[in-house]
Amino acid sequence: MKKEITPIDFNFILKAIIKNKKAFFYTMPIVFIVSSLIIISIPRSYTCEVKLAPESTSSGIGSIGALASSFGVNLANKLDNEDAISPELYPDLMNSIDFKVSLFPIKIQTKDKKIETTYYNYLEKHQKYAWWLIPINYIKKLFEKKEDKLFDSSKKIDPFILTKKQKDITSLIEQKTDCEVDKKTNVISIVVTDQDPLVCATMADSIKSRLQLFITDYRTNKAKIDLEYTKKLYVEAKSSYDKARQLYATFSDGNQELILESYKAKQEDLENEMQLKYNNYNSICQQLLAAKAKVQERTPAFTTLQSASVPNKPSKPKRMLFVLAMLFLTFIITSIYSINKMQKQE
Repeated sequence: MKKEITPIDFNFILKAIIKNKKAFFYTMPIVFIVSSLIIISIPRSYTCEVKLAPESTSSGIGSIGALASSFGVNLANKLDNEDAISPELYPDLMNSIDFKVSLFPIKIQTKDKKIETTYYNYLEKHQKYAWWLIPINYIKKLFEKKEDKLFDSSKKIDPFILTKKQKDITSLIEQKTDCEVDKKTNVISIVVTDQDPLVCATMADSIKSRLQLFITDYRTNKAKIDLEYTKKLYVEAKSSYDKARQLYATFSDGNQELILESYKAKQEDLENEMQLKYNNYNSICQQLLAAKAKVQERTPAFTTLQSASVPNKPSKPKRMLFVLAMLFLTFIITSIYSINKMQKQE
């Protein structure tokens, strides 16, 4: 047998609410006041988003690659085979300790210009908290070791050895920053949240620049090492060639009128040695140009699709929405209570 579906009796519900209206008169104002006090106590946060589009990796090497190929260096195969950071790894890079520590010394200023310090000191000393967290944080500080002075940006921090306070700051940075990559378009979205709108925009722009710098350093590191080594060989080859040329010129000028075979043989030896030094010097010059071209080719290009901008409105918490949600929930619970109470009376 099929169970009969009992229709909802809206008249009964309405009667129950009217009969128990005093409960609504008590609960609704109380919940409104309490929820308002709670949500007002939570500091407002602002959000700034920056969007980047990295260069697309392709096998074409362009004019620079053509220049390098004229010196016998095939950049096309080398660039395709060398490792590069995939855009999908950018969020992992942003979450690395090295990257977060690199944000510590960035200079920031609040919108009201009352605070001007490093990002590290700002996160440590100038964060606002809800009133119920203040005593909890105070108790925590009583049991913490007093390790800290203000952060000194002139001193380099070793990410391998961080103090507890520094680790706490890196965790806070991770909460305030986020990086997402669209797998279809490879568009990079960097989102920064902060209690001050100017700090929020400053850090979004700084993180964009730091991320570009990290990626550029990674991709060009091997090429730069090769370039420095080639420069060293160039200096040595040029010095060696200059000495051989000077020696040949001095010997030739001093023995122009001599026709002895021994002097001619010596002159030929010096000339041959000078030519060998020149050939070596010329070869290294070509390698140096190719090495410079390779560094340029390995340097990634980014297109800024959306720049950092100081937000005008806070992104959270949604105060009105929170209060309305609490009132609605209170109304539902009180209504259920009223219906149950009336059913028991009947």
